Order: sequence, then structure tokens, then C-alpha cells
Amino acid sequence: MAAAFIMATSAIGPGFLTQTTVFAEKLFYNFAFIILLSIIIDVIAQITIWRALTFSNLKAQSIGNMLLPGLGNVLAIAVVFGGLVFNIGNFAGTGMGLNALLGFSNNLGVVASFFIIAFLFYSDNSLKRLDIAVKVLAFLMLFLIIYMIIFAHIDYVKLIKFSFWPEKFDMKSTITLVGGTVGGYITFAGAQRLIDAGRVGKENQKDVTRSATFGIIFTGFLRYLLFIGTLSVLLTGITLNPDNPTASVFENTFGDYGKRIFGIIIWAASITSVIGATYTSISFLKDFHPWLGKNTKIIALVFILISAGVNLIFGKPVSLLLLAGYINGFILPLGLLIVLLGIQKLPIFNTFRHHIIFKMLSWIIVFVLLYFSIGSLL
Repeated sequence: MAAAFIMATSAIGPGFLTQTTVFAEKLFYNFAFIILLSIIIDVIAQITIWRALTFSNLKAQSIGNMLLPGLGNVLAIAVVFGGLVFNIGNFAGTGMGLNALLGFSNNLGVVASFFIIAFLFYSDNSLKRLDIAVKVLAFLMLFLIIYMIIFAHIDYVKLIKFSFWPEKFDMKSTITLVGGTVGGYITFAGAQRLIDAGRVGKENQKDVTRSATFGIIFTGFLRYLLFIGTLSVLLTGITLNPDNPTASVFENTFGDYGKRIFGIIIWAASITSVIGATYTSISFLKDFHPWLGKNTKIIALVFILISAGVNLIFGKPVSLLLLAGYINGFILPLGLLIVLLGIQKLPIFNTFRHHIIFKMLSWIIVFVLLYFSIGSLL
């Protein structure tokens, strides 16, 4: 459960909220199909990666280096860089959240959130505290979004129909959702948590599959609920504020209280994404040198200090976020490719059993995501 929640809350960040709102405004009922399709793709990719990594008790970078010296290091650097830069955006979300909720300035909100996260990472029993914080905030987001859809007024028959048979399909939206749910560091977050908990080997494969599936379904369910609430507002004919479309949804739904509810949700989404990005990035970084492995708390503190500091000094560095977005698009297919080649070529996987349909679909996902990632650079 801890692994599932750290993966899910890593995915549910400020970008998740904004993407869902923007695509709902663009596609209306048709977006339901894209959410469902992205869930299917995410489940296949994540189950394959988590089962392989926990079976072997190896990180993706170790498998990559066994296949080709240096390949795993390239993946690790991309994950760490992506996690660092996206954390800058996540810290911006914490500032926005406390600004909407308590009236703090954005910078004060970032500083307050930094100290909360630093405490969670640097305290005794930090892993247990991180697990508790992530679970509590995840259920808080779920409760508030369920509360939002109580006020929703949409055609549910049409919603179900369009979930399986849309009138319009947008591939770019699908790739964006897949990347935002299991792209970059996100898919490795839960697998690393399972490895750290000792849930490895053949005997734990069923638990791993359950955890991976639950993480994706929880994320997809939350996105689906947020989509329903957004769609209900859009169907009234209201135009969302392009500078902060998600805030517009909550303000139109809850009136004067909407801003504060938005503040709670975006702060919870942002702070859990910082935790997930930091935890996963450090798990990759610590293998580069023994000193890093012995001083993970110090490295985590430096990691979040850099993220918060850059946000305070430069604000939201659009060019860096754009570059990280491109790198993020390559990390999932590269990580999945390394895992699939490892399953096929490395002796450690001789007794590993993964359904042939999952293998075939995973290979298809690799090539489709690589195609669109390369296409985004041209």
C-alpha cells in the first residue's frame, strides 16, 4: 500500500490537476475514453517494470549497466535531473496552495513547505513518517474531489458511452496522460519502495502486481472524478481562467470556499509529489558512490533545498521545465526497454514468468512512446 500510494501521489501533482482540467475543456465527454486508455497502458507498463525489478531485487540502472556499461547510469541521470527540475514546479504548487488556503505569499508557502518536507526526510523513522504523510494527503485529496462531484450535473449515460466509444480522439493528450502518470521517475517510485521494504523475489510477485495495479487505478479514479467535476462546470458555459483553470473549477463549484478547497488539494498534490520525486531520485543517486548511499538524509535535504531555492530565486523556469518534459517523455520507454531486454537476456531472469500478452503489449508501448517522444522534439 505504501508503494502504491507513493507512486500515485507522485503522479498527482500540479501538472496532473492542470492537465486534467485543460484536456477536459478541450475534449469534453471524449476525454473519458483517453483516461480509460491511459489507465490500461499505465497498468501494463507499471506491472512489467515493478515485477521485474522486485523479482531481481535490482534497480533499473543496475539492469541497464549489466546489459551495456553506462546505459543504466544514463537512465539514472535522466531520472535525477527530471526529478530535480519537476520538484521546482512542485514547490511552486506548494506556494500556490498555501497562498490560496491561508493567504501566505507564494515564497512563504514554499519556505513553510520546505521545512515540513525536510522534517519528514530528516527525522527518525523517516520512511514510516513519509508513508503516513503520503496516505493521509492522498485520502484528503480523494475526499475533497468526491465532495466536489456531489455538486456535478452531467449526463452519466453519455459519459459511460464516451468512455468506450468517443466521437473524437487525441493522441497527444493520451501520451501526455501516460507520461504524467508513469513517466519520468514516477513508475520507479513504488518499485523502489517495495525493494526497500524487502518485498522482493518470486514469493512476493502477487503482492507486487496488486500494488502496481492499485496505484494506477487510484490515480485514474481520482483523475476521472476530477474530470467529472470539471466537465460539470464546463457544461454550464463558463470559460475557465487560462492562468489557473483548476482554481476556476473549484471556485465555480464551491463559491467563496472554492479557493480554499483548491488550496488544500494543490498543496497536498504538490507536497506529495515533492516527496515522491525526492525519494526516487535519491534512490537512483545513492548508487553512484558509497558516501551517497551512507548519507541519503543529507542528500535528500540538499536535493529539496536546491529545488526550493531555485523556485524562490527564479520562479518557475519555463525553459528548464520544457527540457525536463522532453527528458521525461524518454524515461518511461527507456526504462521499460531496459527491463524487457533484461528479462530476455540476463540469467537472473531465467525463472521469471511474465505473461506473453503483457510482454507483447509492453514492447508495443515502448515503440509507440518512443515514436511520440522523438516526434515531440522535431
